Amino acid sequence: MSRELGDMLVKAGKISEEQLTQALDLQKKSDEKLGNILIRMGIISNEDELSEFIGKQLNIGALRLSDIELNPEVVKMIPMDIARKFNVIAVGKLGKTLIVAISDPNNIYVLDAVKFITGCSVQPVISPEKAIQKAIENYYRDAAGITEILKGMKEEDLEVIDENDEAVNEQDLRAQVQDRPLVKLVDSIIGDAIRRGCSDIHLETYEKRIRVRYRLDGDLQEMSPLPFKYRAAIVSRVKIMADLDISERRLPQDGRIKVKFGDRAVDLRVSVLPTIFGEKVVMRILDPRSVNVDLTKLGFAESSLAEFDKAIHLPYGMILVTGPTGSGKTTTLYSALKQINTIDINIMTAEDPVEFNFEGINQVAVKSEIGLTFASALRSFLRQDPDVVMVGEIRDGETAEIAVRAALTGHLVFSTLHTNDAPSTIDRLIDMSIPSYLVASCVRLVMAQRMVRKVCTNCRQETKLTPETLQVLGLTENDIQDHKIYEGKGCNECNNTGYSGRIGIFEVMPMSPAIERMILDKASSMDIRQQAITEGMLTLRTAALEKLKHGVTTVAEVLAVTAL
Repeated sequence: MSRELGDMLVKAGKISEEQLTQALDLQKKSDEKLGNILIRMGIISNEDELSEFIGKQLNIGALRLSDIELNPEVVKMIPMDIARKFNVIAVGKLGKTLIVAISDPNNIYVLDAVKFITGCSVQPVISPEKAIQKAIENYYRDAAGITEILKGMKEEDLEVIDENDEAVNEQDLRAQVQDRPLVKLVDSIIGDAIRRGCSDIHLETYEKRIRVRYRLDGDLQEMSPLPFKYRAAIVSRVKIMADLDISERRLPQDGRIKVKFGDRAVDLRVSVLPTIFGEKVVMRILDPRSVNVDLTKLGFAESSLAEFDKAIHLPYGMILVTGPTGSGKTTTLYSALKQINTIDINIMTAEDPVEFNFEGINQVAVKSEIGLTFASALRSFLRQDPDVVMVGEIRDGETAEIAVRAALTGHLVFSTLHTNDAPSTIDRLIDMSIPSYLVASCVRLVMAQRMVRKVCTNCRQETKLTPETLQVLGLTENDIQDHKIYEGKGCNECNNTGYSGRIGIFEVMPMSPAIERMILDKASSMDIRQQAITEGMLTLRTAALEKLKHGVTTVAEVLAVTAL
Protein backbone atom coordinates (compact mmCIF):
# COMPACT_ATOMS: atom_id res chain seq x y z
CA MET A 1 0.00 0.00 0.00
CA SER A 2 3.02 2.28 -0.46
CA ARG A 3 1.52 4.66 -3.00
CA GLU A 4 -1.86 4.75 -1.25
CA LEU A 5 -0.20 5.52 2.09
CA GLY A 6 1.90 8.25 0.50
CA ASP A 7 -1.14 9.86 -1.09
CA MET A 8 -3.01 9.78 2.24
CA LEU A 9 -0.08 11.45 4.01
CA VAL A 10 0.16 14.17 1.34
CA LYS A 11 -3.59 14.78 1.42
CA ALA A 12 -3.52 15.13 5.21
CA GLY A 13 -0.62 17.58 5.01
CA LYS A 14 1.75 15.26 6.89
CA ILE A 15 4.32 15.26 4.07
CA SER A 16 4.88 17.17 0.85
CA GLU A 17 4.76 15.82 -2.70
CA GLU A 18 8.51 16.40 -2.92
CA GLN A 19 9.15 14.36 0.23
CA LEU A 20 6.93 11.54 -1.08
CA THR A 21 8.79 11.46 -4.38
CA GLN A 22 12.13 11.35 -2.56
CA ALA A 23 10.93 8.50 -0.31
CA LEU A 24 9.53 6.51 -3.24
CA ASP A 25 12.85 6.89 -5.09
CA LEU A 26 14.68 5.50 -2.04
CA GLN A 27 12.17 2.64 -1.84
CA LYS A 28 12.99 1.58 -5.41
CA LYS A 29 16.61 1.00 -4.32
CA SER A 30 15.68 -1.19 -1.34
CA ASP A 31 13.02 -3.55 0.00
CA GLU A 32 12.08 -1.15 2.83
CA LYS A 33 8.49 -0.19 3.41
CA LEU A 34 7.55 3.41 2.67
CA GLY A 35 6.61 4.07 6.30
CA ASN A 36 10.03 2.92 7.54
CA ILE A 37 11.77 5.15 5.00
CA LEU A 38 9.75 8.19 6.10
CA ILE A 39 10.64 7.48 9.75
CA ARG A 40 14.33 7.07 8.88
CA MET A 41 14.21 10.37 6.97
CA GLY A 42 12.78 12.05 10.09
CA ILE A 43 9.59 13.10 8.30
CA ILE A 44 7.43 10.85 10.51
CA SER A 45 8.44 10.67 14.19
CA ASN A 46 7.91 6.96 14.87
CA GLU A 47 5.88 3.87 14.04
CA ASP A 48 3.19 4.68 16.62
CA GLU A 49 2.46 8.03 14.96
CA LEU A 50 2.23 6.31 11.57
CA SER A 51 -0.09 3.58 12.91
CA GLU A 52 -2.38 6.11 14.56
CA PHE A 53 -2.58 8.07 11.31
CA ILE A 54 -3.43 4.98 9.22
CA GLY A 55 -6.02 3.90 11.81
CA LYS A 56 -7.80 7.26 11.60
CA GLN A 57 -7.74 7.24 7.81
CA LEU A 58 -9.20 3.73 7.63
CA ASN A 59 -11.55 4.34 10.55
CA ILE A 60 -10.13 1.53 12.70
CA GLY A 61 -8.47 1.65 16.10
CA ALA A 62 -4.73 1.93 16.73
CA LEU A 63 -3.14 0.12 19.64
CA ARG A 64 0.15 0.53 21.54
CA LEU A 65 0.95 -3.07 22.40
CA SER A 66 3.73 -1.99 24.77
CA ASP A 67 1.15 -0.29 27.02
CA ILE A 68 -1.09 -3.30 27.66
CA GLU A 69 -0.81 -6.84 28.99
CA LEU A 70 -2.43 -9.51 26.83
CA ASN A 71 -4.28 -12.62 27.94
CA PRO A 72 -2.06 -15.60 26.97
CA GLU A 73 -5.12 -17.80 26.40
CA VAL A 74 -6.53 -15.30 23.88
CA VAL A 75 -3.15 -14.84 22.21
CA LYS A 76 -2.79 -18.56 21.61
CA MET A 77 -6.09 -18.79 19.76
CA ILE A 78 -3.91 -17.95 16.75
CA PRO A 79 -1.28 -20.70 16.29
CA MET A 80 2.33 -19.54 16.69
CA ASP A 81 3.34 -20.37 13.10
CA ILE A 82 0.41 -18.36 11.72
CA ALA A 83 1.14 -15.42 14.02
CA ARG A 84 4.79 -15.31 12.95
CA LYS A 85 4.11 -15.89 9.26
CA PHE A 86 1.52 -13.11 8.96
CA ASN A 87 2.77 -10.88 11.81
CA VAL A 88 -0.57 -10.83 13.57
CA ILE A 89 -1.50 -11.29 17.23
CA ALA A 90 -4.82 -11.67 19.08
CA VAL A 91 -5.22 -8.92 21.68
CA GLY A 92 -8.73 -9.46 23.01
CA LYS A 93 -12.05 -11.32 22.62
CA LEU A 94 -15.56 -9.89 22.91
CA GLY A 95 -18.15 -12.63 22.59
CA LYS A 96 -17.49 -14.28 19.23
CA THR A 97 -15.38 -11.40 17.93
CA LEU A 98 -11.59 -11.72 18.07
CA ILE A 99 -9.67 -8.44 18.15
CA VAL A 100 -6.33 -8.79 16.34
CA ALA A 101 -3.40 -6.40 15.95
CA ILE A 102 -2.03 -6.19 12.42
CA SER A 103 0.40 -3.81 10.73
CA ASP A 104 -1.36 -3.85 7.34
CA PRO A 105 -5.15 -3.79 7.85
CA ASN A 106 -5.72 -3.85 4.07
CA ASN A 107 -4.42 -7.43 3.93
CA ILE A 108 -7.79 -9.18 3.66
CA TYR A 109 -6.11 -12.57 3.13
CA VAL A 110 -4.60 -12.52 6.64
CA LEU A 111 -7.88 -11.54 8.27
CA ASP A 112 -9.73 -14.29 6.37
CA ALA A 113 -7.10 -16.84 7.42
CA VAL A 114 -7.45 -15.88 11.10
CA LYS A 115 -11.24 -16.01 10.82
CA PHE A 116 -11.12 -19.50 9.31
CA ILE A 117 -8.63 -20.86 11.88
CA THR A 118 -10.31 -19.42 14.99
CA GLY A 119 -13.95 -19.65 13.95
CA CYS A 120 -14.47 -16.09 15.18
CA SER A 121 -15.35 -12.91 13.40
CA VAL A 122 -12.30 -10.67 13.28
CA GLN A 123 -11.96 -7.00 14.24
CA PRO A 124 -8.54 -5.55 13.25
CA VAL A 125 -6.67 -2.84 15.11
CA ILE A 126 -3.47 -1.39 13.72
CA SER A 127 -0.10 -1.60 15.50
CA PRO A 128 3.51 -1.07 14.38
CA GLU A 129 5.11 -4.09 12.70
CA LYS A 130 8.02 -4.25 15.18
CA ALA A 131 5.67 -3.98 18.17
CA ILE A 132 3.70 -6.98 16.91
CA GLN A 133 6.91 -8.97 16.37
CA LYS A 134 8.02 -8.13 19.90
CA ALA A 135 4.65 -9.20 21.35
CA ILE A 136 4.77 -12.47 19.41
CA GLU A 137 8.24 -13.14 20.81
CA ASN A 138 7.06 -12.44 24.38
CA TYR A 139 3.75 -14.32 24.38
CA TYR A 140 4.55 -17.41 22.33
CA ARG A 141 7.11 -18.83 24.72
CA ASP A 142 5.83 -22.35 25.29
CA ALA A 143 7.16 -25.02 27.60
CA ALA A 144 10.52 -24.72 25.85
CA GLY A 145 10.88 -21.18 27.22
CA ILE A 146 13.65 -20.63 29.75
CA THR A 147 11.39 -19.51 32.60
CA GLU A 148 8.96 -22.39 32.18
CA ILE A 149 11.78 -24.91 32.03
CA LEU A 150 13.36 -23.55 35.19
CA LYS A 151 10.01 -23.79 36.98
CA GLY A 152 9.72 -27.42 35.96
CA MET A 153 13.27 -28.43 36.89
CA LYS A 154 13.22 -30.20 40.24
CA GLU A 155 15.97 -31.90 42.20
CA GLU A 156 15.03 -35.27 40.77
CA ASP A 157 15.19 -34.04 37.17
CA LEU A 158 18.94 -34.51 37.05
CA GLU A 159 21.88 -35.21 39.25
CA VAL A 160 24.07 -32.18 39.77
CA ILE A 161 27.66 -32.80 38.77
CA ASP A 162 30.42 -31.41 40.97
CA GLU A 163 32.73 -29.47 38.65
CA ASN A 164 35.60 -29.93 41.06
CA ASP A 165 35.33 -33.73 41.11
CA GLU A 166 38.32 -34.74 39.04
CA ALA A 167 37.44 -38.42 39.26
CA VAL A 168 34.03 -38.09 37.62
CA ASN A 169 33.37 -40.84 35.09
CA GLU A 170 33.07 -39.40 31.58
CA GLN A 171 30.45 -41.95 30.54
CA ASP A 172 28.24 -41.07 33.54
CA LEU A 173 28.75 -37.38 32.86
CA ARG A 174 27.61 -37.74 29.25
CA ALA A 175 24.53 -39.68 30.33
CA GLN A 176 23.50 -37.15 32.96
CA VAL A 177 23.77 -34.05 30.81
CA GLN A 178 21.45 -35.61 28.20
CA ASP A 179 18.50 -35.27 30.63
CA ARG A 180 15.59 -33.66 28.82
CA PRO A 181 15.00 -30.61 31.08
CA LEU A 182 18.65 -29.59 30.85
CA VAL A 183 18.76 -30.11 27.08
CA LYS A 184 15.67 -27.90 26.69
CA LEU A 185 17.16 -25.26 28.99
CA VAL A 186 20.39 -24.90 27.00
CA ASP A 187 18.50 -25.03 23.68
CA SER A 188 16.18 -22.27 24.92
CA ILE A 189 19.06 -20.02 25.96
CA ILE A 190 20.58 -20.35 22.48
CA GLY A 191 17.21 -19.95 20.71
CA ASP A 192 16.27 -16.91 22.78
CA ALA A 193 19.57 -15.18 21.95
CA ILE A 194 19.24 -15.90 18.22
CA ARG A 195 15.64 -14.65 18.23
CA ARG A 196 16.69 -11.38 19.89
CA GLY A 197 19.46 -10.85 17.31
CA CYS A 198 22.30 -11.14 19.83
CA SER A 199 25.91 -11.59 18.76
CA ASP A 200 27.22 -13.41 21.85
CA ILE A 201 26.03 -15.47 24.82
CA HIS A 202 28.06 -15.36 28.06
CA LEU A 203 27.62 -18.02 30.75
CA GLU A 204 29.69 -16.99 33.77
CA THR A 205 30.22 -18.97 36.96
CA TYR A 206 30.80 -17.10 40.21
CA GLU A 207 31.07 -18.22 43.80
CA LYS A 208 27.33 -18.41 44.44
CA ARG A 209 25.62 -17.81 41.11
CA ILE A 210 25.74 -18.43 37.38
CA ARG A 211 25.14 -15.31 35.32
CA VAL A 212 23.77 -15.16 31.76
CA ARG A 213 24.51 -12.15 29.58
CA TYR A 214 23.66 -11.45 25.94
CA ARG A 215 25.55 -8.99 23.75
CA LEU A 216 22.94 -7.01 21.87
CA ASP A 217 23.76 -4.00 19.68
CA GLY A 218 27.33 -4.12 20.99
CA ASP A 219 26.43 -3.93 24.70
CA LEU A 220 26.20 -6.75 27.25
CA GLN A 221 22.80 -7.10 28.93
CA GLU A 222 22.19 -9.34 31.93
CA MET A 223 19.37 -11.85 31.65
CA SER A 224 17.55 -13.94 34.25
CA PRO A 225 20.10 -15.88 36.33
CA LEU A 226 20.26 -19.67 36.20
CA PRO A 227 20.08 -21.89 39.30
CA PHE A 228 23.59 -22.28 40.67
CA LYS A 229 23.18 -26.02 41.24
CA TYR A 230 23.03 -26.62 37.48
CA ARG A 231 26.27 -24.78 36.64
CA ALA A 232 28.39 -27.84 35.86
CA ALA A 233 25.65 -29.62 33.95
CA ILE A 234 24.96 -26.56 31.76
CA VAL A 235 28.64 -26.13 30.85
CA SER A 236 29.00 -29.86 30.17
CA ARG A 237 25.93 -29.81 27.92
CA VAL A 238 27.43 -26.99 25.84
CA LYS A 239 30.71 -28.92 25.62
CA ILE A 240 28.94 -31.99 24.28
CA MET A 241 27.13 -29.90 21.66
CA ALA A 242 30.48 -28.38 20.60
CA ASP A 243 32.21 -31.80 20.59
CA LEU A 244 34.66 -30.76 23.32
CA ASP A 245 36.29 -32.84 26.06
CA ILE A 246 33.89 -32.72 29.01
CA SER A 247 36.41 -34.30 31.38
CA GLU A 248 38.96 -31.51 30.77
CA ARG A 249 38.16 -28.60 33.08
CA ARG A 250 41.65 -27.14 33.58
CA LEU A 251 42.50 -25.89 30.06
CA PRO A 252 40.74 -23.54 27.61
CA GLN A 253 38.87 -25.21 24.75
CA ASP A 254 37.34 -23.96 21.50
CA GLY A 255 34.66 -25.60 19.42
CA ARG A 256 31.72 -25.03 17.12
CA ILE A 257 27.99 -25.77 17.24
CA LYS A 258 25.66 -25.78 14.26
CA VAL A 259 21.94 -25.42 15.00
CA LYS A 260 18.84 -25.11 12.89
CA PHE A 261 16.73 -22.12 13.81
CA GLY A 262 13.53 -21.76 11.83
CA ASP A 263 14.43 -22.18 8.19
CA ARG A 264 18.13 -21.38 8.51
CA ALA A 265 21.34 -22.88 9.85
CA VAL A 266 23.18 -20.84 12.48
CA ASP A 267 26.78 -21.44 13.56
CA LEU A 268 28.03 -20.79 17.09
CA ARG A 269 31.72 -20.45 17.95
CA VAL A 270 32.23 -21.77 21.45
CA SER A 271 35.03 -20.77 23.83
CA VAL A 272 35.37 -22.40 27.27
CA LEU A 273 37.75 -20.84 29.78
CA PRO A 274 38.57 -22.12 33.31
CA THR A 275 38.05 -19.52 36.04
CA ILE A 276 38.52 -19.76 39.81
CA PHE A 277 34.88 -20.76 40.41
CA GLY A 278 34.27 -22.93 37.36
CA GLU A 279 34.24 -22.53 33.59
CA LYS A 280 33.09 -19.49 31.63
CA VAL A 281 31.45 -20.16 28.27
CA VAL A 282 31.13 -17.63 25.45
CA MET A 283 29.18 -18.53 22.33
CA ARG A 284 29.57 -16.22 19.33
CA ILE A 285 26.43 -16.40 17.17
CA LEU A 286 27.12 -16.37 13.43
CA ASP A 287 23.64 -15.85 12.01
CA PRO A 288 23.50 -15.35 8.21
CA ARG A 289 20.50 -13.05 8.62
CA SER A 290 22.35 -10.74 10.99
CA VAL A 291 25.10 -9.84 8.52
CA ASN A 292 24.19 -7.09 6.07
CA VAL A 293 26.43 -7.39 3.04
CA ASP A 294 24.85 -4.58 1.04
CA LEU A 295 27.36 -1.71 0.86
CA THR A 296 24.57 0.83 0.44
CA LYS A 297 23.01 -0.15 3.79
CA LEU A 298 26.09 -0.09 6.02
CA GLY A 299 25.86 3.62 6.81
CA PHE A 300 28.32 5.20 4.36
CA ALA A 301 28.02 8.89 3.57
CA GLU A 302 27.45 9.31 -0.16
CA SER A 303 30.92 10.74 -0.88
CA SER A 304 32.66 8.07 1.24
CA LEU A 305 30.77 5.25 -0.47
CA ALA A 306 31.75 6.60 -3.89
CA GLU A 307 35.45 6.58 -2.93
CA PHE A 308 35.28 3.07 -1.43
CA ASP A 309 33.32 1.66 -4.38
CA LYS A 310 35.86 3.15 -6.79
CA ALA A 311 38.76 1.55 -4.90
CA ILE A 312 37.29 -1.97 -4.70
CA HIS A 313 36.96 -2.04 -8.49
CA LEU A 314 40.65 -1.28 -9.08
CA PRO A 315 42.65 -4.07 -10.79
CA TYR A 316 45.40 -4.13 -8.14
CA GLY A 317 46.63 -2.47 -4.96
CA MET A 318 45.85 -2.76 -1.24
CA ILE A 319 42.70 -1.70 0.59
CA LEU A 320 42.89 -1.64 4.39
CA VAL A 321 40.00 -1.47 6.85
CA THR A 322 40.91 -0.54 10.42
CA GLY A 323 39.18 -0.41 13.76
CA PRO A 324 38.86 -2.26 17.06
CA THR A 325 37.29 -5.70 17.52
CA GLY A 326 33.54 -5.54 16.95
CA SER A 327 33.64 -2.46 14.73
CA GLY A 328 32.22 -4.28 11.69
CA LYS A 329 35.42 -4.66 9.65
CA THR A 330 34.63 -8.21 8.52
CA THR A 331 31.12 -7.25 7.43
CA THR A 332 32.51 -4.38 5.35
CA LEU A 333 35.05 -6.67 3.67
CA TYR A 334 32.38 -9.29 2.94
CA SER A 335 30.20 -6.55 1.44
CA ALA A 336 33.04 -5.42 -0.80
CA LEU A 337 33.81 -8.95 -1.94
CA LYS A 338 30.16 -9.65 -2.67
CA GLN A 339 30.05 -6.49 -4.78
CA ILE A 340 32.92 -7.64 -7.02
CA ASN A 341 32.16 -11.38 -6.92
CA THR A 342 31.62 -12.18 -10.59
CA ILE A 343 32.27 -15.32 -12.60
CA ASP A 344 35.43 -13.93 -14.22
CA ILE A 345 37.24 -13.11 -10.93
CA ASN A 346 39.07 -15.60 -8.68
CA ILE A 347 38.59 -14.47 -5.08
CA MET A 348 40.45 -16.15 -2.20
CA THR A 349 40.24 -15.37 1.52
CA ALA A 350 42.21 -16.40 4.61
CA GLU A 351 40.11 -15.94 7.75
CA ASP A 352 40.34 -16.74 11.46
CA PRO A 353 37.72 -18.12 11.55
CA VAL A 354 35.50 -18.22 8.46
CA GLU A 355 32.38 -16.54 9.80
CA PHE A 356 30.04 -16.78 6.80
CA ASN A 357 30.16 -18.83 3.62
CA PHE A 358 29.71 -17.15 0.22
CA GLU A 359 29.12 -18.90 -3.08
CA GLY A 360 31.89 -18.21 -5.58
CA ILE A 361 34.52 -17.20 -3.00
CA ASN A 362 37.29 -19.63 -1.98
CA GLN A 363 37.52 -19.30 1.81
CA VAL A 364 40.32 -20.80 3.92
CA ALA A 365 40.19 -21.10 7.71
CA VAL A 366 43.56 -20.26 9.32
CA LYS A 367 44.85 -22.90 11.77
CA SER A 368 48.05 -21.58 13.34
CA GLU A 369 48.46 -24.67 15.53
CA ILE A 370 49.27 -26.75 12.43
CA GLY A 371 51.25 -24.05 10.68
CA LEU A 372 48.48 -22.65 8.48
CA THR A 373 48.98 -18.97 9.33
CA PHE A 374 47.86 -15.88 7.44
CA ALA A 375 51.35 -15.63 5.95
CA SER A 376 51.53 -19.27 4.79
CA ALA A 377 47.98 -19.16 3.40
CA LEU A 378 48.81 -15.98 1.49
CA ARG A 379 51.93 -17.59 0.00
CA SER A 380 49.84 -20.51 -1.23
CA PHE A 381 47.18 -18.16 -2.63
CA LEU A 382 49.72 -16.57 -4.93
CA ARG A 383 50.19 -19.97 -6.60
CA GLN A 384 46.42 -20.31 -7.13
CA ASP A 385 46.08 -17.66 -9.86
CA PRO A 386 44.04 -15.19 -7.74
CA ASP A 387 42.65 -11.86 -8.87
CA VAL A 388 41.47 -10.74 -5.43
CA VAL A 389 42.88 -11.80 -2.06
CA MET A 390 41.51 -11.07 1.39
CA VAL A 391 43.68 -11.58 4.47
CA GLY A 392 41.58 -11.52 7.64
CA GLU A 393 44.16 -9.50 9.55
CA ILE A 394 47.73 -8.29 9.10
CA ARG A 395 49.24 -9.23 12.44
CA ASP A 396 52.96 -9.26 11.75
CA GLY A 397 55.67 -8.06 9.41
CA GLU A 398 55.80 -11.33 7.46
CA THR A 399 52.11 -11.17 6.54
CA ALA A 400 52.41 -7.46 5.73
CA GLU A 401 55.40 -8.08 3.44
CA ILE A 402 53.66 -10.83 1.46
CA ALA A 403 50.46 -8.77 1.18
CA VAL A 404 52.41 -5.78 -0.14
CA ARG A 405 54.21 -7.99 -2.63
CA ALA A 406 50.87 -9.37 -3.84
CA ALA A 407 49.45 -5.86 -4.24
CA LEU A 408 52.50 -4.80 -6.27
CA THR A 409 52.31 -7.81 -8.60
CA GLY A 410 48.83 -7.28 -10.02
CA HIS A 411 46.50 -8.45 -7.25
CA LEU A 412 43.81 -6.56 -5.35
CA VAL A 413 44.42 -7.21 -1.65
CA PHE A 414 41.95 -6.56 1.17
CA SER A 415 42.92 -6.77 4.82
CA THR A 416 42.37 -5.31 8.29
CA LEU A 417 44.54 -3.70 10.95
CA HIS A 418 43.94 -2.46 14.48
CA THR A 419 44.55 1.30 14.42
CA ASN A 420 42.56 4.23 15.78
CA ASP A 421 42.07 6.11 12.52
CA ALA A 422 42.89 5.92 8.82
CA PRO A 423 46.08 8.07 8.71
CA SER A 424 47.80 6.22 11.58
CA THR A 425 47.57 3.01 9.52
CA ILE A 426 50.47 4.29 7.43
CA ASP A 427 52.70 4.50 10.52
CA ARG A 428 51.59 0.99 11.54
CA LEU A 429 52.74 -0.50 8.23
CA ILE A 430 56.07 1.32 8.42
CA ASP A 431 56.48 0.02 12.00
CA MET A 432 56.12 -3.47 10.50
CA SER A 433 59.27 -2.76 8.45
CA ILE A 434 57.46 -2.00 5.19
CA PRO A 435 59.49 0.77 3.44
CA SER A 436 57.57 4.01 3.00
CA TYR A 437 58.05 3.93 -0.79
CA LEU A 438 56.31 0.51 -0.94
CA VAL A 439 53.45 1.76 1.27
CA ALA A 440 52.97 4.75 -1.04
CA SER A 441 53.08 2.49 -4.11
CA CYS A 442 50.69 -0.27 -3.06
CA VAL A 443 48.09 1.18 -0.65
CA ARG A 444 45.16 2.57 -2.61
CA LEU A 445 42.71 3.33 0.20
CA VAL A 446 42.56 3.16 4.01
CA MET A 447 39.28 3.20 5.88
CA ALA A 448 38.64 3.39 9.64
CA GLN A 449 35.23 2.47 10.97
CA ARG A 450 33.15 2.17 14.11
CA MET A 451 29.61 1.10 14.98
CA VAL A 452 27.14 3.42 16.71
CA ARG A 453 23.85 2.35 18.23
CA LYS A 454 20.71 3.66 16.55
CA VAL A 455 18.15 5.45 18.65
CA CYS A 456 14.93 3.44 19.03
CA THR A 457 12.34 4.91 16.66
CA ASN A 458 9.50 3.69 18.89
CA CYS A 459 10.43 5.65 22.02
CA ARG A 460 12.67 8.41 20.72
CA GLN A 461 11.93 11.95 21.78
CA GLU A 462 13.39 15.25 20.68
CA THR A 463 15.96 16.82 22.96
CA LYS A 464 17.65 20.21 23.06
CA LEU A 465 21.43 20.52 23.22
CA THR A 466 22.93 22.82 25.83
CA PRO A 467 25.70 25.27 24.89
CA GLU A 468 28.12 23.09 26.87
CA THR A 469 27.17 19.97 24.90
CA LEU A 470 27.49 21.84 21.61
CA GLN A 471 30.96 22.96 22.62
CA VAL A 472 32.02 19.40 23.47
CA LEU A 473 30.70 18.19 20.11
CA GLY A 474 32.40 21.02 18.25
CA LEU A 475 29.09 22.35 16.89
CA THR A 476 27.29 25.67 16.88
CA GLU A 477 23.57 26.51 17.04
CA ASN A 478 23.66 27.17 13.29
CA ASP A 479 24.95 23.64 12.63
CA ILE A 480 21.81 22.05 14.09
CA GLN A 481 19.12 24.68 13.54
CA ASP A 482 17.51 22.66 10.71
CA HIS A 483 17.87 19.29 12.45
CA LYS A 484 16.11 17.39 15.20
CA ILE A 485 18.26 15.68 17.85
CA TYR A 486 16.75 12.61 19.52
CA GLU A 487 17.33 10.34 22.47
CA GLY A 488 15.45 7.17 23.44
CA LYS A 489 13.58 7.08 26.72
CA GLY A 490 13.40 3.25 26.73
CA CYS A 491 10.49 0.94 25.94
CA ASN A 492 9.63 -2.76 25.67
CA GLU A 493 10.69 -2.89 22.04
CA CYS A 494 14.29 -1.85 22.84
CA ASN A 495 14.53 -3.65 26.21
CA ASN A 496 14.42 -0.21 27.87
CA THR A 497 17.83 0.75 26.43
CA GLY A 498 16.62 3.53 24.13
CA TYR A 499 18.55 1.94 21.25
CA SER A 500 17.67 -0.56 18.54
CA GLY A 501 20.25 -1.81 16.05
CA ARG A 502 23.59 -0.39 14.98
CA ILE A 503 24.99 1.40 11.95
CA GLY A 504 28.51 2.09 10.71
CA ILE A 505 30.43 5.36 10.58
CA PHE A 506 33.37 5.55 8.19
CA GLU A 507 36.56 7.56 7.70
CA VAL A 508 37.64 6.92 4.10
CA MET A 509 41.10 8.08 3.01
CA PRO A 510 41.96 7.48 -0.66
CA MET A 511 45.65 7.60 -1.55
CA SER A 512 45.96 10.87 -3.48
CA PRO A 513 49.21 12.01 -5.15
CA ALA A 514 49.69 14.61 -2.38
CA ILE A 515 49.36 11.98 0.37
CA GLU A 516 51.73 9.63 -1.51
CA ARG A 517 54.36 12.40 -1.56
CA MET A 518 53.85 13.02 2.16
CA ILE A 519 54.41 9.32 2.90
CA LEU A 520 57.63 9.37 0.87
CA ASP A 521 58.71 12.47 2.80
CA LYS A 522 57.91 10.62 6.07
CA ALA A 523 55.32 13.16 7.17
CA SER A 524 53.56 12.58 10.50
CA SER A 525 50.13 10.95 10.65
CA MET A 526 48.70 14.26 11.93
CA ASP A 527 49.92 16.07 8.81
CA ILE A 528 48.57 13.31 6.58
CA ARG A 529 45.25 13.51 8.43
CA GLN A 530 45.03 17.25 7.85
CA GLN A 531 45.77 16.83 4.15
CA ALA A 532 43.10 14.13 3.82
CA ILE A 533 40.54 16.40 5.52
CA THR A 534 41.52 19.21 3.13
CA GLU A 535 40.84 16.81 0.26
CA GLY A 536 37.36 16.04 1.59
CA MET A 537 37.79 13.11 4.01
CA LEU A 538 35.06 12.85 6.64
CA THR A 539 36.57 11.98 10.02
CA LEU A 540 34.89 9.45 12.29
CA ARG A 541 33.62 12.31 14.48
CA THR A 542 32.21 14.18 11.47
CA ALA A 543 30.52 11.04 10.16
CA ALA A 544 29.00 10.40 13.60
CA LEU A 545 27.76 13.99 13.85
CA GLU A 546 25.99 13.56 10.50
CA LYS A 547 24.16 10.55 11.95
CA LEU A 548 23.27 12.67 15.00
CA LYS A 549 21.89 15.51 12.88
CA HIS A 550 19.71 13.08 10.90
CA GLY A 551 18.19 11.60 14.05
CA VAL A 552 19.89 8.23 13.65
CA THR A 553 21.98 8.18 16.85
CA THR A 554 22.42 10.13 20.08
CA VAL A 555 24.89 12.54 21.62
CA ALA A 556 25.99 9.87 24.12
CA GLU A 557 26.89 7.46 21.30
CA VAL A 558 28.84 10.11 19.37
CA LEU A 559 30.92 10.94 22.43
CA ALA A 560 31.39 7.29 23.43
CA VAL A 561 32.57 6.06 20.04
CA THR A 562 34.55 8.94 18.53
CA ALA A 563 37.19 11.49 19.50
CA LEU A 564 37.87 14.96 18.13
